[in-house]
Amino acid sequence: MKSAGIIRRVDELGRVVIPIDMRLQLGIKEKDPVEIYIDGSSLILEKHEKKCVFCGCTKKLVDFKDKIICEKCVKNIIKINNHK
Repeated sequence: MKSAGIIRRVDELGRVVIPIDMRLQLGIKEKDPVEIYIDGSSLILEKHEKKCVFCGCTKKLVDFKDKIICEKCVKNIIKINNHK
């Protein structure tokens, strides 16, 4: 992980401003959802993208009962069901 050399303070509501240069670089626009992760002692922000609940793929997605699944995993599920 590379340091950008930018330091921001957390305000009284727990907010931190992401610098415009970083938002532009990552394609994060106003009101875009971001995911927050903890990795050891680090906090990670990531632009939210829909992804398959099984494999994490972000391409060729379908909605099924409020879950997002990629076409490859759908085919694998069909294959498993056909072997029963």
